Amino acid sequence: MLQISNRYLNLLAVGMLLAIVFSCKNSVKLSQDSQAVFNKKENSIFQEKLDIDINEELKFCEQQLKKSVAENTDYTTHPRLIESGDKHWEMPKNGILVWTVGFYPGILWQMFESTQNEYWKTEALKRTLPLEPYKNNREHHDVGFMMYSSYGQAYRLTGNKEYRDVLIQSAKSLISRYNPKVGTIKSWSNELHPQWKQHITIIDNMLNLELLFWASKETGDPIYKEIAIKHAETTMKNHFRDDYSCYHVVEYDEKTGAVRNRNTSQGYADESVWARGQAWAVYGYTMVYRETGNPQFLDFAKKVSERFIAGLPSDYIPYWDFNLTGKTGEPRDASAAAVAASGLVELSSLVKSSELANRYCAAADGIINSLASKAYSAKGVNDAFLLHSTGAKPQGNEIDVALIYADYYYLEALLRRSVLK
Repeated sequence: MLQISNRYLNLLAVGMLLAIVFSCKNSVKLSQDSQAVFNKKENSIFQEKLDIDINEELKFCEQQLKKSVAENTDYTTHPRLIESGDKHWEMPKNGILVWTVGFYPGILWQMFESTQNEYWKTEALKRTLPLEPYKNNREHHDVGFMMYSSYGQAYRLTGNKEYRDVLIQSAKSLISRYNPKVGTIKSWSNELHPQWKQHITIIDNMLNLELLFWASKETGDPIYKEIAIKHAETTMKNHFRDDYSCYHVVEYDEKTGAVRNRNTSQGYADESVWARGQAWAVYGYTMVYRETGNPQFLDFAKKVSERFIAGLPSDYIPYWDFNLTGKTGEPRDASAAAVAASGLVELSSLVKSSELANRYCAAADGIINSLASKAYSAKGVNDAFLLHSTGAKPQGNEIDVALIYADYYYLEALLRRSVLK
C-alpha cells in the first residue's frame, strides 16, 4: 500500500515542480499557460490528498449507470457518445466506431467488482456475450480494446472457462497482424486509411498488448508475450521525439521495417502532441513494465508521464492537443485525462521511490479532482460520468462530447486510487 507522507509536501510543492520539467533527458518547452502552472505554488498539481470522497464518486457513477442501463436495452448496440444537449448514449452498430464496443460492458463489470451486487454482473453479461463474434476480428488491432475490456473483465471476475476460450481466440486474431520484419502489430487497414500505403502502427495499439501478456500467462505459450514486447520496443524506438512526446501514426515499409513517415490522424499536426496519444503512452508503458518487470519500460513510462504532466494547463485537464494549450475556442479532452490518471495511479504503485510514488499519485489526484468537479462531471446533465471529451477533431467528429472510454478509464482510476492509502 502507498502512503503519501506529509514530510514531502513542501518539497513537492516547490522543488519537484521544476524537476518535472527538467527530469527528462531533454527539457520540454511548455505553453505559456502550462508554464504559469508550474511557476505558482498555489496551482501545484501535487495535492497531499484527494479533495473528493471516492466512495461518494463511485455512488454517483452507479446512479448514472442505473439510468443508462434502463435506456440501453438493445444488447446488439453499445454506447459510445452523448452529444452536447442529449441525455442518453448513442449506440452505433458497425463501422470504424466498433473499436469501443467493449467499454460499456467493461464499466458494468467494474461496477460489479466494486459493489459485489449481482445485478451488475447480470447486466454486464447481457452486453458482453453478444461481442463473442469479434474474437475472430483480424481487420484491425482493436480486438484488444474490444475483448479484453469486456471478456477479460468477465473471465477475471467469474473464472468461466468459456470466456477464457474467447479471449485466447481474440489473442490469436490480434497476433495475426504482427509483421516480424517491422516488429509491430499493424493497426489500421490501408483500405480505411488510404493516405498510408503500407504497415501502419498507432500509439493506441500499446493498450492492446495487455491481451497478449494475459494470453501467454494463461496458455504458457511465450509467443504472445514475445510479440507484445517486440511491439513495445519498436514503438519505443520509433514513435517518440527527444522530449518523449509521441507521434500518433508511424508508417513502416512492410518488407524492410524502415520508417517511411511519422504523422497524425487525430492530432493538430504531425509534429504536435495529441493529448490522448500521450496518455496512451503513459498507460501503455506502465502496463508493459507491470507485465515484464523490465526496468527499461519503467524508465520509459516515467519519461512519457513527465511529458504528459508538464503539458497540463491550470485545471489539469489537457486540451485535445498539447500544442493548443490556452488557445481560445479549442476543446479539452477529458478522455485523455482519465486514461492518464489511471495510468499514473498504477505507476505510483510500481515505482520503488516513495518520492516518485507521491509525485505520480498526486498528479493523478489533481486530474481526478478536476474530472469530478462541476466543470467536467455529467451530474445533472446526461447519463455519462464525464463531459468534455474530444474524439477526432481534425475529422470534425465527437468534439466536446461524452465518450464511453473516458468513463471506463475514469472508473478504473477511481477504483485503483481507492486501494491506495
